[in-house]
Amino acid sequence: MKKFKHTLLALALATGSALAQPQQAAPMNPNADGIPVTRLSRLRILADEQAVNEQSRLQYGQLLSEAQKKNALVPDAHPQVKRLRAIAARITPHAARWNPAAANWKWEVNLLNADQVNAFCMPGGRIAFFTGILTKLNLTDDEVAMVMGHEIAHALREHARKRLVQSQATSLIAKLGGAVAAQYFGLDPRLTDAVAGAGGQLVSLRFSRGDETESDLVGIDLAARAGFDPRAGVALWQKMSAVNAQQPMEFLSTHPSGNSRIEDMQKQMPLVLPVYARVRGLDVNRLPPYQTSPLPKS
Repeated sequence: MKKFKHTLLALALATGSALAQPQQAAPMNPNADGIPVTRLSRLRILADEQAVNEQSRLQYGQLLSEAQKKNALVPDAHPQVKRLRAIAARITPHAARWNPAAANWKWEVNLLNADQVNAFCMPGGRIAFFTGILTKLNLTDDEVAMVMGHEIAHALREHARKRLVQSQATSLIAKLGGAVAAQYFGLDPRLTDAVAGAGGQLVSLRFSRGDETESDLVGIDLAARAGFDPRAGVALWQKMSAVNAQQPMEFLSTHPSGNSRIEDMQKQMPLVLPVYARVRGLDVNRLPPYQTSPLPKS
């Protein structure tokens, strides 16, 4: 029994250490312009790619079906749907830079008539926007591109597969840690399970924020290559922070603060602005100031 306890403890500590250590961000080609491409997380290979993609396909199809039943699926001919698909058509040709598999994805873009300030891109390139993010933030095309680039980046960097592994691993660590603590220190297992579970949630939250930061940077790189002004990312998060101050948005609890992500983006502007300028045939030193659109009056 003592040997079994030691084995459990060693497994929990070893797995926890592997999860806690940040992934190495070694550039694939450090001499390339824009945001340097880094290797995909090694953790993702522990989740079956085919199963994740199939689940994505089924869930996206079900979502569209339910939305259509409730007359919440905005028709293809709607100007905003055409707008979103035109922006996606400019961004997606650059996706393979960040994940070669994306060259074979069947991209889909749909708009759902819902009040939420949100958008997402599922594995395989299945994109959905909610009308709330377009109307409440009064997004310019450049700002829509920032949102879309960010969400596409989640799919390209395979964050869903990585999160699945992390969620399973942190749950295992939580249970093992609780069992070991209860055995060694004579604590009530219900108490140790509760504490370990809370710790697992904090680890998952931290990983999620790391994914968001990566997606911000990949997103502005994608948008810049498509000819959208990366400075729109700063304007977007200034708007998002202003709206969130009026009515806190639950999904932002797993995101870095607006100020933090704005600071990260600004640090990377010297890398992405030359890309944008080159695509637009402009002198990077003579770019006019970025012009956003005002938030709607409440």
